[in-house]
Amino acid sequence: MVERRKRKRLFTWLLPDSLLGRISVVMVAGVMLTQLVGISIWAIQMRNKSQIEVTAASQHLARSATNTIRFFQSLPDNYRPIIIQQFRNMGGTRFFVNLNTSALNINTIDPHPLTQIAINQIETIIKNDMPNLTNFRVAFALPQNLVVSDGGTKIGDLPESWVQHILLLKPNPAPVLVIQAEMEPDHWLFLASMMPEPYFLENNNVFSAERIFLQALSLGAVLMVSFFVVRLITRPLAELSEAASKIGSGENMPVIPKTGSREFINTARAFDTMSKRVQHFIEDRERLFVSISHDLRTPIMRLKLRAELLEDNDLRSEFNEDLDDLDMMVKGALQYVKDSDIYENSTLIEIDAVIERMIRGAQLAGHVVTYTKSGLTITTKPLALRRAIGNLLDNALHYGGKVEISVMAVDKYIDIQMRDHGPGVPEESIASLFEPYIRLEHGRDQNKSGLGLGLGIALDIVSALGGELKLENHSEVGLVATIRLPSDNATLVTQR
Repeated sequence: MVERRKRKRLFTWLLPDSLLGRISVVMVAGVMLTQLVGISIWAIQMRNKSQIEVTAASQHLARSATNTIRFFQSLPDNYRPIIIQQFRNMGGTRFFVNLNTSALNINTIDPHPLTQIAINQIETIIKNDMPNLTNFRVAFALPQNLVVSDGGTKIGDLPESWVQHILLLKPNPAPVLVIQAEMEPDHWLFLASMMPEPYFLENNNVFSAERIFLQALSLGAVLMVSFFVVRLITRPLAELSEAASKIGSGENMPVIPKTGSREFINTARAFDTMSKRVQHFIEDRERLFVSISHDLRTPIMRLKLRAELLEDNDLRSEFNEDLDDLDMMVKGALQYVKDSDIYENSTLIEIDAVIERMIRGAQLAGHVVTYTKSGLTITTKPLALRRAIGNLLDNALHYGGKVEISVMAVDKYIDIQMRDHGPGVPEESIASLFEPYIRLEHGRDQNKSGLGLGLGIALDIVSALGGELKLENHSEVGLVATIRLPSDNATLVTQR
């Protein structure tokens, strides 16, 4: 289970956050995996094909070599140099032939599976065709430093007509097959030749520069086309996400273009329908509460007038108190609806200016409020933010006395903290403070005219602004209310 969670976290860490990035990563991984599988299959086929071709070419060269060795074995010793000279005067043959008194030391090329196949095939055929030839050597060497005689003569020092069929230096040196066979004591026949395919080792290289360049070019072309297509797909989704965010923040419904795939067009239409229904619901709710408030005020007023006609003073007082409570509840419900609705555009504001204006009003009323300027700005709805901060400040002043306010930038957020010096709130009761008409015993004693709507209204406003409102007890004394608002464009204001 733990390993599974680790793999899941690793997979989440490797993938980007955006849909465009995730689809691009998946497509890149898919294309690269496809190319890797294709290259692997192609490499296996090429290796098998190269092995078959090298085997056939080696067998052909081996039989030509055995015929050449038999031919020179059949000649008298003094005729062999004459025949070799005639071969050279004729312009060379398939093999460069020379006679030496001993086997020469050959600087062989690095081991390779294909060269080993060729050597094994040649040795096997020579042993089968010439069982009496007990001492021979087969190797591959590069032509630059290949020694061909006892005197140290190199193949590159020979006349071009002698080696035109076995020497290839351009565009790069091709390996030379060298066969040395002891015909008699102190008589070694030296044979040198190229394979039918001189560059058979390089043709089998899967990771050659040309192939890597072609694979990278094809991968780049696929990725460019894929990125363009994915961009076309995800751009409408980004517009839809932005529209949903604006509606959630209480802004006017933006126009969503009805372009793109059929699924997106259907989604955009459904989103438009949903947003219009939500807007109608909000408007109907406001009209309903206004109507209820208006309709209830008249009978409440009539009941108050009739209560004045009661002769019993105690009964009249009780009626008036109940009617006042009913009137206050109606006004509070209407205020809750109006204060929770936000009908304004976002604008760039200085947080210091908003808070200092509230602090001045509180200080004029004799309250103690401290605040240190932050120099931060934020793009939000100023009236809504002012209502939320005002509700929290009023609560802190009513129930906590002295209030300390601070503003700070944390990552991509701005935190507005308000700490009072009251008795705090029991931990199990903090969550219930946001519910309408919920007031703790301490709150009722401190503010008898309140209805318990301020925190709920502040929570709705902050949520509509895309933020978060959190209440917690301070480690020493009092309650701390924190408004956290998203702010990718949070900046410092130059202090004058």
